[in-house]
Amino acid sequence: MPRARSQQINLDDTPYYHCVSRCVRRAFLCGEDPVSGESFEHRRGWVERRLLFLASVFAIDVCAYAVMSNHLHVVLHINSEKIAKWSKLDVLKRWHKLHKGTLFTQQYVRGEALPDYAMAMVESSAETFRKRLTDISWFMKELNEPIARQANFEDKCTGRFWEGRFKSQALLDEPALLACMAYVDLNPLRAKVSQTPETSAFTSVKKRVTAARHQKQPKSLYPFVGNRRENKPVGLPFKLTDYLELVDITGRIIRKDKRGALDASLLPILQRLNISSENWLCIAIEFGARTGVVVGSEQSIASYCDANKRQRKPKLSDIRLLA
Repeated sequence: MPRARSQQINLDDTPYYHCVSRCVRRAFLCGEDPVSGESFEHRRGWVERRLLFLASVFAIDVCAYAVMSNHLHVVLHINSEKIAKWSKLDVLKRWHKLHKGTLFTQQYVRGEALPDYAMAMVESSAETFRKRLTDISWFMKELNEPIARQANFEDKCTGRFWEGRFKSQALLDEPALLACMAYVDLNPLRAKVSQTPETSAFTSVKKRVTAARHQKQPKSLYPFVGNRRENKPVGLPFKLTDYLELVDITGRIIRKDKRGALDASLLPILQRLNISSENWLCIAIEFGARTGVVVGSEQSIASYCDANKRQRKPKLSDIRLLA
């Protein structure tokens, strides 16, 4: 039996989640429809702009994304430390970027004096909005609904645009996070719509490469901060150069439609996580087919299943790809 979304997303397990939304009947979100010849390429920009805008509003960071012809991949990080620092006013101002709020919250943001009963309602609203700003379901709702309305308006039709609710996977440890991010960034290469990661339009890897050329990291994406250590900045626990090199080499092998050779001695990021080159190629190419609602090492998944009282576990052969 499917588990409720509230049970699938739990900060006690992990703050990292891979989410996928597909168009209904695999209709075209973007790109060019080979049957009608009609181009929907401009819709990629809709999705990317909305996604990065939401990252600036929510306490949810975007680690990786890829906007494909009929589906969207995004790897998200719930930033509980960030929202803990937001005042009531910060929360309300952010929520008002998405919705009007209430009459009382609008008056509070404008600095108007409010009676005690109105302040109590403002407090209650602020706490509700604070929870929503760390809720992946709300994040995906705020992403998908406006895109669906725009697409339906453009197509002069009504009805569903997305294929039900989004699907999510919990990424329990660093190997799972690394594998999923690379899988997402390499989506256009596997689909043969791009030749290199850095030329993959509307992907996080292209945005990161563009910024890296100027020795920067994009402000709209969750930053790479290097290997785990004490007192390090908050961010992805990998070196940016290691990650980009890994994605580049893996992408070259994918383009040739064969496994090829991946020299692990050239990739410290795999050595540190103790992932074999053969396993890496398999999981980077087949991540979607090889994984379920939770992804991680055998130990990580065992701990997750025990904590959440889950009796059905993923196949060991797939779990061991991350070891």
